[in-house]
Amino acid sequence: MESQFGDKIRALREQQHLYLRQVAPLLEMDTAQLSKIEKGLRQLKREQIPAIAHILKADVDELLTLWLSDQIYAVVKDEKLANEAIQVTEEKIKFKKSKRK
Repeated sequence: MESQFGDKIRALREQQHLYLRQVAPLLEMDTAQLSKIEKGLRQLKREQIPAIAHILKADVDELLTLWLSDQIYAVVKDEKLANEAIQVTEEKIKFKKSKRK
């Protein structure tokens, strides 16, 4: 499965010349788990995103955005009305934000 989040953390890890076996223990997981996350076969827990951002010297918001995008995609990817549902959701988010101001 394709994962923008997984691709990004792999790229960041490789840019810093870090091995899976160096990063995984810092996230309290084994190398196989981290490898599956990078390949998009598993999801990192939301709570772990700040930790991996710190380890890889990455922007937390960018990683969280990619992580959320992967989550949304996993839910709607096979739905015939996925685009319409995402548009309705976008409008709902905008409406909720405008009410908070």
